[in-house]
Amino acid sequence: MQRRILAAGLAGAVLSGVPSTAWTLARREDLLEGARAAGAILLPRETRTPVLLAAAVPVHLALSLGWAAVLDALLPEDAGPAHGIVAGLAISALDLGVVGRRIPAIRALPQPRQWADHVAYGIAVTTVLR
Repeated sequence: MQRRILAAGLAGAVLSGVPSTAWTLARREDLLEGARAAGAILLPRETRTPVLLAAAVPVHLALSLGWAAVLDALLPEDAGPAHGIVAGLAISALDLGVVGRRIPAIRALPQPRQWADHVAYGIAVTTVLR
């Protein structure tokens, strides 16, 4: 994997959770809900938080790196933040609208926060790639 894709995917993985984390903290809600949901992608019948959190790490990294590779291939060379926003929204539509609605833990998440996280991901990845 090229270094720039790795760097972009890791930046996206780290920064993509900022909107939902801020929102969740402000509302004093469960900070681990999203991570447990990510773990449920790999372990849909699991209910133990530590196990789901451990499963969430490789799931989140694989998705972040995979989408970074896709964006690297598809984005124009002069891509800017607007491209990142559109990319994040497109990824949201697939991740949340198509795949996520089949996974109860993902479907149960507050969707506006998840969409905001995907936009943050798109902006972070686009910025690092270009």
